[in-house]
Amino acid sequence: MDIITSILMGILQGVTEFLPVSSSGHLALARALFGTDLAPGITFEIVVHFGSFCSIAVYYRKEIRKILTDLFSSFSPAGIRSQQYKECPSTRLSLIILLSMIPAMIIGFTLKETIEELFVSPVFVSSMLLITGTLLFSTRFVKDPQKDVDAKRGFIMGVAQAFAILPGISRSGSTISTGLFTGINREKVANFSFLMVLPVLAGAMLLEILEVMEDGIETLAVMSLVAGFFASFLAGFYSLKYLIILLKREKFHYFAFYCWAVGIAGLIYFM
Repeated sequence: MDIITSILMGILQGVTEFLPVSSSGHLALARALFGTDLAPGITFEIVVHFGSFCSIAVYYRKEIRKILTDLFSSFSPAGIRSQQYKECPSTRLSLIILLSMIPAMIIGFTLKETIEELFVSPVFVSSMLLITGTLLFSTRFVKDPQKDVDAKRGFIMGVAQAFAILPGISRSGSTISTGLFTGINREKVANFSFLMVLPVLAGAMLLEILEVMEDGIETLAVMSLVAGFFASFLAGFYSLKYLIILLKREKFHYFAFYCWAVGIAGLIYFM
C-alpha cells in the first residue's frame, strides 16, 4: 500500500469512526465498489484503529486522568478503609462503562462469523445505512434532555452499541441517539459514548494483534503505517470535536441526509 492510499484509508477510518455514518459500512461498500484490492492488511488495520484510539485518549485526556487518579485513590488501602470507592463518581462511571460492554461482548463472541458474512453484502449494508439515517433524524424531536448517565441508561446505550456491530449501523450514531432518547444531557451523552468505546477499541486491537501473531506478521512499509496512523489520528480528533459541536447545537440529525443518500445510492447500484 503506497503512502497516498494509506493517508486516504487513515482519513476514512478516522472520520467515519466518530461521525455517525458507520465506518464499517463505508469500508464494506468501498470494497464492494472498488474490489478487494482496497482491503488493507491487518497490520495496517491495527495501526489506524490505534490512531482512532489515541484521538479519543488525547481529546478526553483530562477526564481519563481524573478517572484513573480517582480509581487508584479509591482502591488504595486508605480509600478502602474509608470506603471512598462507594462515593467516588469515577468509580461509578468506570463500572457503568464495564456494564455497557457486556451486550457487545456477548454478540461479538457468539455471532462473529454470522456478522462477518454480512460485510460482503452491499445491499444489506446500504439498508442498514437507511436505518441509521432514520435513527439520526428522529433525534431532532428530542426536547432538551438533562439527565445524567446511570447504570440503566448506560446499559441501554451498551445494547445500542452491540447492534452497531452490524455493518451500516453507526456506533456513535446509535449510542448517542439512544442516550438522547433516555433523556441524557447532550454533552454528557457524547462524552460517555466515546469513553465507553475506548475499551471496545482496545479489545478490537487486541484481537487483531492475536490474529497477526497466529497468521504471521506481514511486510508493510513503515512510512505507510506512520502515514495511516497520523491520518487516522488527526481525522478522528477533529471529527470528534466537530461532532460534539454539532450535537450541542442540536444539529446531530443533519447526518441523516448523508446516510440516506449513501444508502439509497448503494441500493440502486448493487441491486
